Amino acid sequence: MINKIFIGIKSIPYYILGNILAACTYDKKYLKGKYFSGKFRGLGKIGWRWVVSDCLSRIIFGINRGVPFPVSPKISISNPRNIHFHVDDLNNFQGFGNYYQAAGGGNIIIGKGCWIAPNVGLITTNHDIKNPSKHAQAKDIKLGENCWIGMNSVILPGVTIGPNTTVGAGSVVTKSYPEGFCVIAGNPAKVIKRL
Repeated sequence: MINKIFIGIKSIPYYILGNILAACTYDKKYLKGKYFSGKFRGLGKIGWRWVVSDCLSRIIFGINRGVPFPVSPKISISNPRNIHFHVDDLNNFQGFGNYYQAAGGGNIIIGKGCWIAPNVGLITTNHDIKNPSKHAQAKDIKLGENCWIGMNSVILPGVTIGPNTTVGAGSVVTKSYPEGFCVIAGNPAKVIKRL
């Protein structure tokens, strides 16, 4: 009981500062859900720490300005308005090394309950192989519900991954697996196990 009280008291500065900073930085729809709500209006929830960390890096270093939700300064996001996810999956933007590139009009759609490990790249467009100074046409990336994308994986433009799919660490996913319920791995990734 004493430990819970100590954690609650220690969280008060994050809660207060987080609420002040969030009011002028984020779209309010992202400040709901399991990382911000709970007893005492979410006091002690980790979401407020994410807000403080993110806002300080935006103010001091200009990192990830314009992103309408809290994101780690160690993650790169392009065209955040084209990234769609459930607010309870905000944890996918709090790690390090991830690259969410929703450029050229392409969308990244992340199904509810997905887990995305560090150093994962989701890219909606590549450079044109005939002229690297230009980009190829963008294509959406869609992840079904309850997927697990392993560390150092890359999901290429136009890929759809069905629900309950695990992508092995270090994989390069070049084609779609919309049926889901499988484990895919390798370069290029292929099904190695059905669930």
